Amino acid sequence: MASLTAVSELNRRRFLGALSAAVLAGVGVERGLLADPPHTLTAPAAAATARPSAGGAAVAVQPPPPAPIIRVPLPGGGVLKTLPGDGNLLALTVDDGVNSDVVRLYTEFARDTGIRLTYFVNGTYRSWTDNAALLRPLVESGQIQLGNHTWSHPNLTKVSASRVAQEISRNDDFLKSTFGVSARPYLRPPYGKHNSTVDAVAADLGYTAITLWSGSLADSTVITEDYIVKMARQYFTGQAIVLGHLNHLPVTHVYGQLSDVIRARNLRTVTLDDVFFTPPQRTA
Repeated sequence: MASLTAVSELNRRRFLGALSAAVLAGVGVERGLLADPPHTLTAPAAAATARPSAGGAAVAVQPPPPAPIIRVPLPGGGVLKTLPGDGNLLALTVDDGVNSDVVRLYTEFARDTGIRLTYFVNGTYRSWTDNAALLRPLVESGQIQLGNHTWSHPNLTKVSASRVAQEISRNDDFLKSTFGVSARPYLRPPYGKHNSTVDAVAADLGYTAITLWSGSLADSTVITEDYIVKMARQYFTGQAIVLGHLNHLPVTHVYGQLSDVIRARNLRTVTLDDVFFTPPQRTA
């Protein structure tokens, strides 16, 4: 007789399998090329529907692919809070990494459904090395993008310029050594706190895009599952950059409901690199 643990795992896999088909139809799985100039990005066709042929047999019919995403130049300076233009793109960005299980479960959710995410990493947490082998293939494929959230999450406006530089640089070095990527040019300052000094130090280190958000799941601390879903219904809208956290387990219990909101609103999840490219620097 199968153990309760085995049955639970089987049920989880069945759920994710069913969810994957639904999410891939309603959530974008585009992959942007990283060269300049911008490229159009298209998703694989959604699951085929069937119609009868003249002879009565069912024939698979592929729906038209979603409209392409055309990458645009990353604005020079300033702060990112939303994606540009009007459309149905959603940048779901999740921060920190306090809890190794949450990092693992979010990454498995992405792997099993095709949802695209941007992680803003604090390298001080062991969750990133614990889950490096699981996460690395998704980073390499571009499905999960890594951004810089500093090494240890201080309020950068309350520390010296040299500490700001150390926090950003140490985290950048960690991402390069662990995942083989730099998070440049995207920096999310902890608590969203930044000033002209922070911006200048970050820019000198190649972090020219201070990335904030237009809506939040409000889950940096422990809140109820129902409240997380309520916040998703409020903020999962076209061209939004939404903030979540890799810290507490309740969000891992509502992935299906978050996916339902995305699918019902015909949103396509994207990473920041799916939307922006960095123009080449002009030389004198």
